[in-house]
Amino acid sequence: MPSDSESERRTAEARAAVTASLSSVGSSVDAEMRRRASDLHANSEAIAKQEKELAKQTSSLAKQSAQWQKLADTSTKKLNEIGDIQNWAEMLERDLLVLEETMRLVDGKAAPDTASGTNGWGL
Repeated sequence: MPSDSESERRTAEARAAVTASLSSVGSSVDAEMRRRASDLHANSEAIAKQEKELAKQTSSLAKQSAQWQKLADTSTKKLNEIGDIQNWAEMLERDLLVLEETMRLVDGKAAPDTASGTNGWGL
């Protein structure tokens, strides 16, 4: 049986080995955590910078979108005005054709042949 001093020495060596092992594991975990904390901090700064730039770009896009909407509204209004003028011109043309046909009938003239193969208004 080993002596008490031998047993104490082995116990002390084992305790020192366990302590060194735990210290080594603790150091590596600590270093990993410090690295991660550093990465998180750096990423947080990068995200904040990107967030600021995104807000700036979004504001710029909103202004440009408002300008385009204004242009689209103006263009639509002008197209509607052109459509109104076209409708007015077509109505005026129909009225003139009716007036022309009426005058032809009043004068007693024969209906001219038309390109469509019809004879006037059929009146």
